[in-house]
Amino acid sequence: KTPICFIFSGKAAGSYTYAKKTIKLINDLAEIINNDNEVNQYIKVVYIENFCVSNAELIYAAADISEQISTAGKEASGTGNMKFMYNGAITLGTLDGANVEINNLVGEDNIVIFGLKEDEIEKIKKENSYNPNEIAKNDERLSIIKEQLINDFFAKSKVDYWNIYDSLFVYGDEYFVIADFDDYMKKFDTILDIYEDKKRFYKMSLVNIAKAGYFSSDRTIKEYYNDIWSK
Repeated sequence: KTPICFIFSGKAAGSYTYAKKTIKLINDLAEIINNDNEVNQYIKVVYIENFCVSNAELIYAAADISEQISTAGKEASGTGNMKFMYNGAITLGTLDGANVEINNLVGEDNIVIFGLKEDEIEKIKKENSYNPNEIAKNDERLSIIKEQLINDFFAKSKVDYWNIYDSLFVYGDEYFVIADFDDYMKKFDTILDIYEDKKRFYKMSLVNIAKAGYFSSDRTIKEYYNDIWSK
C-alpha cells in the first residue's frame, strides 16, 4: 500500500496537563516510528507545533484524508473538517458536529463514517454497560497499547502516561475511544483501499469540493440574520 504520513497539529493551554501529555505522547510515538527502519518506509508521524492560521493553510492543502474522530454527540469537530473538504480531502470520521452535515451533503458514497452514533452512546450510558477493559482484553492490539502506556516502552523520554491510561481504563473512557477503536481500524483500511483506486478517490474528492460551498460564510450569515438576529 501507499506509504502514509500522519500529520498532527495543535496547542494546549498552560494549565491543560492532559492535553500537554497527549501532545507529548504523539511526539514520543513519532520519535519511535520515524527512527525505526522497518517501519518508517511505510509510516511517518509529524507534529506541527502551535497550530495557527499560517500552519492551517499548509496542512489543509496537504491532506488527502481528513480524520475527524470526535465522539458522536459531543459537537467537538469544529470547522476544520469543512476546510479540509474545500481542499478536496475525504473525511474519515464519526457522526459528530459538521460531519453530519458533510455526510448529508456528499452522500454515504463520498465519506467514510465509523463508530457509535449518538443514540447508541446514550443507550450504553443509560444501561451502564460499557467496559473498556473487557474490550481491550479481547483485542490483542488494544492489549498491547494498554500495556505500552505504563510499561517501559516510552522509557527513553522519561515520561509516564498513567493519566491517559487512567482516563481510558480506570475512569471509564467517557469519550468511548476504546469502543470505537475496532471500527476505526476497519474503516481506515477502507479509506486506504479507496485511495489506492485513484479514479474513485478523485471522484469522491471532486464531489466534496463541489458540495463544500454550502459552508460558505455568506450562507451562514444569511441564516443567522433570517433565523436569529431578525427575531
